[in-house]
Amino acid sequence: MKFVSKTLIAAALSSIALAASAMTPIQDAELSTVSGQDGVSITANLNVKIDSFVYTDTDVVDANGLGGGSVSFNGIKVNGLIAASIDILSRNSFLQAAGAAGVTDPGTFYSATKGGDVVQIAIPADVQVKAGKFLNVSVDAIKMGNSTASFGSMAMNQIDLRGTQVWIWAH
Repeated sequence: MKFVSKTLIAAALSSIALAASAMTPIQDAELSTVSGQDGVSITANLNVKIDSFVYTDTDVVDANGLGGGSVSFNGIKVNGLIAASIDILSRNSFLQAAGAAGVTDPGTFYSATKGGDVVQIAIPADVQVKAGKFLNVSVDAIKMGNSTASFGSMAMNQIDLRGTQVWIWAH
């Protein structure tokens, strides 16, 4: 009985292997008939933390001949939602979109001699984002030099990037 069951299992496994080896690659002619929906959507919930950003001016010399002063922004945080789409644009579609976006002469950036498609990353103007979920940037403390005292904090709230477009192409 054990021999029969082992034989049946071996036969089943070998038939699966034969079926897998029967797969053939798709030829170019067949592949050209395959279609799909273009574009990819991307959504990201950002949560970026930066320990500090320090600005130093080494040209400043005080009355004691000591040079350099600095300001540090500590505890920087960026959080919020970004939803973007990725599409492939033809040359003409890109030139039209860039012109509509206010690019003075899109052909200057995209040479007609290079041709080719353009990748567009866009944050759609009509994307729905819950209240309070747009990008926020905050700085917990602003300090001078090596001081432990803070001048306070700052925040930029509800930064709305909808309608933003980025284009990428090969050179």
